[in-house]
Amino acid sequence: MTTAQDWTGKTGDVWATEWRRTDRSFINLTPHLNAAILAAATPRTRKVIDIGCGAGATSLATAQALPNAQITGIDLSPNLIEIARHRAQSQANADFECADVTGAVPHHAPIDLYVSRHGVMFFADPIAAFTILAKAAAPNAALVFSCFADRAANRWVTETITATGGNAQAPASHAPGPFAFADPSHVAAILQQSGWHSVAPQRIAFAYRAGEGSDPVADAVDYFRRIGPAASAIRDAIPEERERHIARLTQVCERYRNGDMVEFPAAAWIWTARKSAN
Repeated sequence: MTTAQDWTGKTGDVWATEWRRTDRSFINLTPHLNAAILAAATPRTRKVIDIGCGAGATSLATAQALPNAQITGIDLSPNLIEIARHRAQSQANADFECADVTGAVPHHAPIDLYVSRHGVMFFADPIAAFTILAKAAAPNAALVFSCFADRAANRWVTETITATGGNAQAPASHAPGPFAFADPSHVAAILQQSGWHSVAPQRIAFAYRAGEGSDPVADAVDYFRRIGPAASAIRDAIPEERERHIARLTQVCERYRNGDMVEFPAAAWIWTARKSAN
């Protein structure tokens, strides 16, 4: 389970340090999400909120694609927001706010479009959160977000968990975290109950890029020691077991090496919804 306190503290700090490699991990998903965002926008789209914007990649891409709109990225992590602001210095129609999005959006109403790259799976009460988003939305406003599909389809998770002694077959959970929205029927029910009308989501298979460069395996292992389920297992292990975890993780990354890249099979959902007429 990942909480708001995690993102304002150590978790957010690690992601701020690793923002370049995190953006890179989604490089093969990003074009699909950006296309869905552009498809949901209209000529009247003027106010856009990026939920859990992180270091600002989706906010900046949306700002460039929609020059007549103002994009505000909102995230709990002050360090991520600082990075996003630095990246946006030359992008006049993008700004960033360090806040809980559910507390911030009423001050931005009416909002024409919400977007998010994997930032919506961490609400403690998702129905309440999406209801707040709907109340702050303009009539016929759109909501576009990506989230991970089932754990089994994301080999960067299952393989690294197994390599570091964990149980990759752990039962599915709706608790806040990376796979909280893996079940599309669960997500559809949340959206319907909170004032959104959704269409069937797109399931996108993509290559999760964990490493690249002259030694992509070492790069991938270093990344997984910082981000993902292997990180805590390696950190918390006794020294002898830690070395075994790293050796097995290195073998896993080597299997997925293709030239100067390490890429794992992965899958995500891209959801598009409209504010319900009622």
